[in-house]
Amino acid sequence: MKTVTKKELVNRIADHTGVTKVVAKEIIQSFLNEIIMELAEGNRLEFREFGVFESRDRAARRAQNPRTLEKVEVPAKRIVKFKVGRLMRKKVGGEDIGELSLDDDDDDVTPPRDSARHAPKLGEAGMA
Repeated sequence: MKTVTKKELVNRIADHTGVTKVVAKEIIQSFLNEIIMELAEGNRLEFREFGVFESRDRAARRAQNPRTLEKVEVPAKRIVKFKVGRLMRKKVGGEDIGELSLDDDDDDVTPPRDSARHAPKLGEAGMA
């Protein structure tokens, strides 16, 4: 097993699509930013056959430090849950599913929403 970085994914996607690495990085970063923004707003993201991201509230609870056995209060917090989709589950499980295609017929392009809430913008410095 190895760790794959965003930079490696950018390089692969640029090679597969023929776009520059800068364009691939901007698209990937914009995609990740949108996921974060939607989850922060409490929205659910569904990518058919890939999986579903949703944020949930986790109630406050009392836990135990395994080292000291001391009881500690864990505050309520908001967490992100991910449920694996069918094709990902099969592929990761070793099934031969042929060519990966996650097309869900959502090819219609909708106009951008309020762009003031999105940061950083394409081309701006500071993208990780």
